[in-house]
Amino acid sequence: MNPVVAHTAAAVVIGNELLSGKIAESNLFELARTLRALGVRLERALVLPDEVDVIATEVRWLSRHSDVVFTSGGIGPTHDDVTIEAVARAFEVPVESDPVTLALILNTYGDRCNDGHRRMALIPRGAELATTPDVQWPTVVMKNVWLLPGVPEIFRMKLSVARAWIRGPQQFVSRAVFTNMDEADLKPLLEQVVRSHHGVEVGSYPKWFDPHYKTKVTFDARESEHVDQALERFLTLLPSGEPQRVE
Repeated sequence: MNPVVAHTAAAVVIGNELLSGKIAESNLFELARTLRALGVRLERALVLPDEVDVIATEVRWLSRHSDVVFTSGGIGPTHDDVTIEAVARAFEVPVESDPVTLALILNTYGDRCNDGHRRMALIPRGAELATTPDVQWPTVVMKNVWLLPGVPEIFRMKLSVARAWIRGPQQFVSRAVFTNMDEADLKPLLEQVVRSHHGVEVGSYPKWFDPHYKTKVTFDARESEHVDQALERFLTLLPSGEPQRVE
């Protein structure tokens, strides 16, 4: 497969255990952090049940509206591992056994290999397999949809494969200002900055019990000069004695 330049991304996190609260979700955080470092904007994230039609419908839509889509969960040997089938349905192709993956499974499990193990070799027809020198176990990529397992340790390993093949058009630049002002008092100042610096994402994050600051304000964009300009504008609006720290 060829390296991908992606501006936007979407995530589909799959599992009844997440929606019922049996398992705490952690993969979305890892994905968002990785994509941000690559310069890819994560625009949407969904948490879906283990239902083929629901997953297929959402993956089909997201694939059309995002440069790259990541699924998390539903990859494995059991009855509720339906992501492969759902993604195949999203692109209206059948599911078939991949000989490369099957060979790896047979080599790994040997005489213990059963139908459940062989099921993990299924992929949507036409899918590609992404690997790196460090991670030879393939990651299934169907068009612009990357299918990652839900187990956090394995998810992070497979995410390193995606990191090797995907990059953004330009990395994000981020600056932060730490103030002792309440978020409500900062509101009119932030509105002035937002109105005059449309290309910069401005965020404010209050901290209730931190002795060092009350509100952290961030400025993010792909162009460092735009970030610097928005930051400087904000600093000129602060009252005397602020901010506490600039990073």
